[in-house]
Amino acid sequence: MAKRPKTAGNNLGGRGVMQQIQQLQEQMIKAKEKLAAERVTGTAGGGAVKISFSGDQQVQSVTIDPTLLDEGDLDMIQDLILTAIKQGLDLSQKLAEEKLGPLAGQGLPF
Repeated sequence: MAKRPKTAGNNLGGRGVMQQIQQLQEQMIKAKEKLAAERVTGTAGGGAVKISFSGDQQVQSVTIDPTLLDEGDLDMIQDLILTAIKQGLDLSQKLAEEKLGPLAGQGLPF
């Protein structure tokens, strides 16, 4: 009689790995949901431009001090907006690394 090869379906160890993967996926989903609810703000021009991002890097709000518009320096305003966007994205990415890093670093036993 020929022996059947071991597969994840008939191997207790395989089921354990699949359960660990499923638990990790569930933890990752929950962590991403929490991350999306968090907020960071990039600023420029001493707070004259503020752009808020969610933890999943979606723009939530843009605030520009009206006195900047009175000055009428379009190039400066554009530079400030760009700076605030870059800072906000950096903060959002760092937040994601902090929150998701521990989950991403979990080793699986194979």
